[in-house]
Amino acid sequence: MMVAAISGVVNLSTKNPYLGRGGTTTRLPLFRQITTLDVTKRCNSTIVASVSTSFSSPSTIQINWSLDSWKSKPAQQLPEYPNAEELKSILKTNVSFPPIVFIREAMKLEDKLANAAFRKAFLLQGDDCVESFKEFNGTNIRDTFRVLLQMGVVLTFGAQMPVITVGRMAGQFAKLRSNLFEVKDGVKLPSYRGDNINGDSFDEKSRVPDPQRLIRAYLQYVGTLNLLRAFTTGGYAAMQRVSQWNLDYGLRMHLI
Repeated sequence: MMVAAISGVVNLSTKNPYLGRGGTTTRLPLFRQITTLDVTKRCNSTIVASVSTSFSSPSTIQINWSLDSWKSKPAQQLPEYPNAEELKSILKTNVSFPPIVFIREAMKLEDKLANAAFRKAFLLQGDDCVESFKEFNGTNIRDTFRVLLQMGVVLTFGAQMPVITVGRMAGQFAKLRSNLFEVKDGVKLPSYRGDNINGDSFDEKSRVPDPQRLIRAYLQYVGTLNLLRAFTTGGYAAMQRVSQWNLDYGLRMHLI
């Protein structure tokens, strides 16, 4: 007897309808559909084959998650704020703000990434190393978005498959540092950790972690995403427009 088993149907469900809101338990029921092919050879050399399908008992994986779950994990790059009460007040204010990303947006991206995992699409991800308060303006956001769109078009024609373009934008502030301190001309100060934590100017006041920067960072997150949504839904990202950008660039290169 020869038996071949094929399995794998996964259902994902969650109690929480909003992304970024804590206090939920995520359940991952795994229902295994098993198809079995039995091949039997009888004495008279007749081969009989039968196919049967069954479902195994579902097993459930429970993942307990909350907004404070991360506090139980080891962390070595968290800033030390001088005023704990001010930090607590700022965090409370931030929690009261509307979510930056909505669940449907995350679900749509998840479906697209699944296609990339099965080699049905190509994933393009890019952005600057870090965002800053100083360079926050519509022109910079537009130019970065435009470059990503142009790269996506080139890859689409080259790879002959859909391209999923992901911009690391609206939140690329904090920077991991190999050293906690920076030394210049014999002066030792805490390292610059990103505009949402402290300033890049090399002076004692700028390098003190300031929780007020978290409020400004949130506002920049929202402003960046709102502009990107306007670009994608308002016709700026239309294929005809992006293709024309590439043609214009090629013409300028030829003239040079």
